[in-house]
Amino acid sequence: MSKKIMALFSIVEQGKGKKLIKALNELKVRLNFQTVGYGTAPTEMMDIFGLGTKDKDVVISIGAEDNIKDMMANFGEIFMSHSKYGGLMIVLDVLAASRVLSEILNYNSQKEEKERVKMKNEHHNNLILISVNEGFSESVMQVARKAGATGGTVIKGRLADIEQFSEFIQTEVDSEREMLFILAPDKSSKQIMEEVNAQFGISSEANGIIFALPTEKAFKI
Repeated sequence: MSKKIMALFSIVEQGKGKKLIKALNELKVRLNFQTVGYGTAPTEMMDIFGLGTKDKDVVISIGAEDNIKDMMANFGEIFMSHSKYGGLMIVLDVLAASRVLSEILNYNSQKEEKERVKMKNEHHNNLILISVNEGFSESVMQVARKAGATGGTVIKGRLADIEQFSEFIQTEVDSEREMLFILAPDKSSKQIMEEVNAQFGISSEANGIIFALPTEKAFKI
């Protein structure tokens, strides 16, 4: 059985995302997406959380549970002994991911099985993240809608340090990525992920990376 994987959601000062990705790579967390953001919190709240300026680098990382837990156990020694990143890092459980993605992050996983998405959901909603090569997001969204998605959000991002990833799947991968965020109920999440993975998975032309994060609450605002 493939080992569990986890995700990191990091928001740091603009220009420090690359430095964070380098540190994560050294900690064997090697699948990292980088994009940009803009902080909207009041200045006093940003000061409390050490967020510094409003312009931000946003880094979404996926790694093997063992590697991320090792990082957490030595967090202070690893991160606090260096200059501050001016941000925060959130550790999240990954609810579901394809077998190939799990094998990329867990190199010792050897079990052969049919490519599929595994789900064991104890939450009512999931945030599905789909990362594909540039130009595929519209086609992916069409498939997702047919599988039950009501909508999604697309942002531009970059897959950092793609050489190792390309070597593993034995094909060239576009570093420029489109990232889709789809909030979906439990009852349709698995179908959405399976349908998208079947057409746009890692071995396809889109080189899709698909995983889901459980959400405790979701509110319309």
